[in-house]
Amino acid sequence: MATLLMVLPVLLAGISAGPLHAQHLLVPMDREQTNHLKAYGLTFWVLEEGETAEWLLNYRYGAFLLPDREAVRREAALRGVRVEPLDGAAVAALRTRMRQGNRETVPLETAPSIAVYTPPNAQPWDDAVTLALEYAGIPYETLWDPEVLNGELDRYDWLHLHHEDFTGQYSKFYPTYANAPWMQDEIARNEEVRIRFGFPDVPTLKRTVAEEIRAYVERGGFLFAMCSATETLDLALASHATDITAAWANGRSPDPDAAQRMDWSRTFAFQEAQPQLSASVNAFSDIDSHQVNTAWRQPLGHFRLFEFSATIDPVAAMLVQNHETVLRDFYGLTTAFDVDRLKPGVTILAREGDRAKYIHGSLGEGTWTFFGGHDPEDAEHQIGDAPTNLDLHPHSPGYRLILNNVLFPSARPSPLKT
Repeated sequence: MATLLMVLPVLLAGISAGPLHAQHLLVPMDREQTNHLKAYGLTFWVLEEGETAEWLLNYRYGAFLLPDREAVRREAALRGVRVEPLDGAAVAALRTRMRQGNRETVPLETAPSIAVYTPPNAQPWDDAVTLALEYAGIPYETLWDPEVLNGELDRYDWLHLHHEDFTGQYSKFYPTYANAPWMQDEIARNEEVRIRFGFPDVPTLKRTVAEEIRAYVERGGFLFAMCSATETLDLALASHATDITAAWANGRSPDPDAAQRMDWSRTFAFQEAQPQLSASVNAFSDIDSHQVNTAWRQPLGHFRLFEFSATIDPVAAMLVQNHETVLRDFYGLTTAFDVDRLKPGVTILAREGDRAKYIHGSLGEGTWTFFGGHDPEDAEHQIGDAPTNLDLHPHSPGYRLILNNVLFPSARPSPLKT
């Protein structure tokens, strides 16, 4: 009995005072929320249980409306997520408010199947998205090149890429870390896959994987990429008509004119970029505006989320829901994107001057979102650093942007009105 009395207040801590049997539970996402990141996991869990939910765009910074069930209340309490019971009158008043101003209610219908593209030897803390999924309690599966080449992408609604180098240059770390066990393991794994599938070199393997990912999005997949996966994915796609791939494979500088023959029509976000042709310079191209591992590295600042009309552009509005609008920047192998390298039609979701941090677009039947940087709560992450402990950052606005993307495939927004 004593143990039960000690545990009971903890279980009830996330539920504010209200009726014992209400119609709905409001999950606020303003500063009243006790754990912003796990609130996404709670909403995802409701969808997994076969229930529906609602995303209240621009209301209390992206609140969720869940059905009031005893199991939902219990799950919220276990996760430490604040919920507010709403009776019929309160729900009616809320719906009236949602019809006023720049707000929109978006139904969330199904839990998307999630895949994280990652090598088999990767640790969970190597990837901010994996950290976010683990902390929020959202299930996912992992895959890598063999699964992509075997046609398994269509098993998933949502695919995440992080710091893979799709140019096949091992992030240009080889000159510095050639003798490191992790580098030797990475090379061996890539060579094994290359040989198994009959590719002449690793850059050709990676370019083929990039083409499979592009086709997945065209067929209706949701793609979310961070760090170097953003930049190198497009460089790989654009390189197919040149000898750059062969030069990358041999660790030499290609014909300088090869850059002029790159085909940017097949890329997601970028155009007319100049690849870094020197194998000794640890940068991929001039797409990245910070050049973190070069002598001309740029300092970090802050980036600002744009505000979008929830009724006219609900997709962009979903992706920027946050209780903060100005966020501290953070480095990655690709930190942010030079706006002069963006294709027409790319939506900039967050920007700092001539640098775009967070961008979105569509391709065929699917969509893609690119977010520069490695870890929103580790601004200068280095190889071998300790993993980020999200128990210390339950309100992280940067990690909220990641989790907005995880829930995005569940949404059924109205068609754009523009």
